[in-house]
Formats: sequence, structure tokens, C-alpha cells
Amino acid sequence: MKYRSLGRTGVKVSPLCLGTMMFGGRTEPEDSYAIIDQSIERGLNFIDTANMYSRGRSEEVVGEALKRNGKREQIVLATKVFNKMGDDPNMQGSSRRHIIQQCEASLKRLQTDHIDLYQIHRPTSEVPIDETLRAFDDLIRSGKVRYIGTSTFSAWQVIESLWVSKELGLNRFVCEQPPYSILDRRIESELLPMAQTYGTAIIPWSPLASGLLTGKYKRNSPPPQNSRFANHEKIPFQHEQYNDQVFDVLDGLEKIADAKGCTLSQFSLAWCMHQSGITSPIIGPRTMEQLEDNLKALEVEITEEDCNIVDELVKPGTFVAPFYMADFGPHQFHW
Repeated sequence: MKYRSLGRTGVKVSPLCLGTMMFGGRTEPEDSYAIIDQSIERGLNFIDTANMYSRGRSEEVVGEALKRNGKREQIVLATKVFNKMGDDPNMQGSSRRHIIQQCEASLKRLQTDHIDLYQIHRPTSEVPIDETLRAFDDLIRSGKVRYIGTSTFSAWQVIESLWVSKELGLNRFVCEQPPYSILDRRIESELLPMAQTYGTAIIPWSPLASGLLTGKYKRNSPPPQNSRFANHEKIPFQHEQYNDQVFDVLDGLEKIADAKGCTLSQFSLAWCMHQSGITSPIIGPRTMEQLEDNLKALEVEITEEDCNIVDELVKPGTFVAPFYMADFGPHQFHW
């Protein structure tokens, strides 16, 4: 396993990160423990969860798994805060009140005294970034958090945060977690060059485009029952993601994967891992079988010819299925 630097921190992480969104939900706890144990056994030392996943159950399962196997100290443990965690209007967002409250709750669920990487799950134009950064900075200074990061921020929002950290003498975000796959390459235009310039780690979520790049969806065939896109006609953003352009790309990608003797998902993960500026794509296995398939991506070699073919299918910096969506607008506050 060739470990990679987490931005400027000096911390080393595996080239794949274990995402745990399914744990405690569709994946039962005992199966989740087994997947975590197998991931660690195979060299993965980076685990990502969030307080919102199954309303805290994912964190509980991850915490229990690491308590059982005794591997907490060798794991870079990441979680996130922002999304709604209750009916109270203040049980969401990026305010100091919510961040500190949820950090304490996450620590209890994870059964640990510190979080290695604490991330703000989405940007918002409702709260100035200094409010968020001051809360994160206090958590770092108290020893409850080691590093901080963002998820699905635009390049300008990350840059603004770096400027505010410098101006106010606060700890800076060390990484960004954007959606990135062959089907949505928009981060290549600004976010990736920014990250390489400022030493920001990039931890892509949904490198398999919510399963579109696994091969289980076929043109002119209904999506498998209980799959994410089974009811895509009723969900606006999924309707946009499930389109004929996607299947045109899949046709081309499956030819590459077949020629290389790997699955479509393995090729897609390997391609993502090998893109310049990428630190550690997040895999989100629901079963042990999916984990084993994903891990074999570490053995897939990506050639210049492979990249050229992908570029012909989806031009760099463009997309055929939209995933890179958030509150990217300017806020109403003035410095």
C-alpha cells in the first residue's frame, strides 16, 4: 500500500478511504464491523462518516467496530457536521452552537476522545465563514479535533476560508471533499488547480457516481429494485443524472474495462485515484462483495491511452451527470 500525504499535514492516508454511509442503515452492524475489519486488514487507514448518516447510527457502528478491533489509534477517523439532526431549527447548519454541540455528540457515538478530521458537510451563504472557523479552531485548541476540512465547497469558498484563517490567526481547512468521477469532472477547472496551489488535499465522494459507474444500470432496462436510481423519475436531481449521455459514456468505458480485464467500477475508481491532485477517493460499500471489488481497483494500471479515451468520452472539466451542486452563491456579509 502506497500511502499519500493528507495535504500539508504530514499525515499519511491510504489511496482509498472507507466511506460508511450505509453502515447502521442498509448494512447491518455485524456486516459493517466485518467490512471495517477487512478494510483495515487490507491496508486502508482512512475512514469517513458523518453525523447525519442514519441520524448518528453510522458513527455508532464505526465507533463500536474500532473499539472491538482495537485499531482506533492507527486510523485517520473523519466525520462531518452541518445537516439537520433534529426538529429544533438550531439543530443544523454551520453556527458555533451547532458545531460544538454536534462535535460532543459525535465523540460519544464514535467512542473516542478526538476526531482526526472534522469537516463542514456543505457550504452555506447564511453563516459567515469566520463563525464556522472560530468554532473549529476552538475544537482544535481544546484537543477534541486534530484537523478540519470542507465538503462540496467551490474554489472561491475554500480560498475565502484560507484568507479568513490567515487574517484572524485561525487553523485552516486542510482538505476538501467534492463529488468527482468520470461523469462529473467540473472540479478540474478551478478546484483542483486551487488545491494543488495551496496544498489542499482532495478526497472525492461518489467516485462511482452513486453507482452509475458500477455496470448495474443498463440502457433501456429498468433500474434494479432497491437501487438508488429505482425511482429517479420522481427525484429531480436523479432524473438529471440518469440520462442517455451517461449510457453513451458507459458503453465506451465498458470496452476499456473489458480490455483491461477489470470491472467498470474498478476502472472508474482507479482512474479517479490516478488523477493529478487527488488524495483518496471515498468508496461506500454496502456489502463485503462490493468492498472486495473496490479494493481490486488498487491493482488496476491506468495508462495515458486510457486517459485519452476517457477525455474523448467526457471532456476535462465538463460533465454528463450533475453531482457538483451546493450553495455556491455569494453571502450577504461584508468584511
